[in-house]
Order: sequence, then C-alpha cells, then structure tokens
Amino acid sequence: MSKRTKKVGTSGRYSSRYGVKSRTIIREIESQQRLRHPCPQCGQKSVQRKSTSIWECSKCGNVFAGGAYLPETPSGVAAERILKGPSGEKTPVEEESL
Repeated sequence: MSKRTKKVGTSGRYSSRYGVKSRTIIREIESQQRLRHPCPQCGQKSVQRKSTSIWECSKCGNVFAGGAYLPETPSGVAAERILKGPSGEKTPVEEESL
C-alpha cells in the first residue's frame, strides 16, 4: 500500500488552501513537534506533547511546561543562559533557596 501524502506530509489536510509557504511551515513545525525529545530530568528521549505547552516524559513521568511546539524554545534557552551567568555559577538568589 502506498503512502497518501509523501510530499505534503501532515499539511495534506489543507489541500490547496492557504498557500504553499504556509503549508510548508506547518509541515516543518508539526514534524518537529511529533518527535520524541530528551527529558530535562532523566535525559531519555521519551518526552511527548500532551497538549499546548504541556510535555510529559513517558519514562519518569515528569510533566512540565515548555513551548507550544517544542519543549525548549530558543528564547527559553537564552533566558536560562542569562540566569546561570557567564561561568555557569549559581546566582545569589539560587544559593538562598538551597
């Protein structure tokens, strides 16, 4: 049995509507979204999307909020880098909470 949507992938449901560029962007985003991602807690590639911005690891059961399409967004990674500081040291706020 042959595949029905070899070229267009998941964006085939839109048929010829909305334009080629929009459907291509949707296809790329949805293909990344449906992959298994590494868990921030246990490190296994077993994180899947439950709903918008909610991600769950099937191995350790960790449920966390992330991006709408990916568990880690580029702006979230940049924010973590800023919070850690230039040498990766803990900030005074983090030391007080320990």
